[in-house]
Amino acid sequence: MTTRVVIADDQALVRTGFRMILTARGIEVVGEAADGLEAVDAVRRLHPDVVLMDIRMPTMDGLEATRRILATPTDCRVLILTTFDLDSYVYAALAAGASGFLLKDVTPEHLAAAVRLVTTGDALLSPSITRRLVERFATPSTAQPALHRDLSNLTPRELEVLTLMGQGRSNAEIATALTLSEATVKTHVARIFAKLNLRDRSQAVVLAYETGLITPGDH
Repeated sequence: MTTRVVIADDQALVRTGFRMILTARGIEVVGEAADGLEAVDAVRRLHPDVVLMDIRMPTMDGLEATRRILATPTDCRVLILTTFDLDSYVYAALAAGASGFLLKDVTPEHLAAAVRLVTTGDALLSPSITRRLVERFATPSTAQPALHRDLSNLTPRELEVLTLMGQGRSNAEIATALTLSEATVKTHVARIFAKLNLRDRSQAVVLAYETGLITPGDH
């Protein structure tokens, strides 16, 4: 099945370039948007699999557009594209629910591979990189955090698994730490995602910090 993409960027030449790159690699571009408001509208009308979202746009920036798109149940994934290689942007994008972050000088092959990767449910950033970002920028708070979820419906074992995910552990490492099979860990991870409405492991890492389940320095 062909992956369907919306490109949101305020520069027409950038949109045209990305459209040509993706189309040439068998990825269908179903729409374009010149600002965040247009991006939100395009997602509602076109139901794409992925949005390539610029951060700095007029009217509404890409971070706010990402929040609005992902605030309602959707299978759409958001990949943030920007010329600004700043950790604060990466963290803000992840906290808003984005599945990945790319600089605009990404190679054509990497761009197409990233689009395909996030449609499978994976995050583009590894959990260990996400952990580094949240340790710098996340602030545990009882106030409504960016990824607030009620953890009370998780079982004690699921809380253990989520804690280890928050530390950037892989399924194999979690299995070893808890003396479980890797298949059992995968089942727990899937249940955690379903109960907390999480899209990927990077969101799980952000959630673990922002709910105070773990704190910077925990290993």
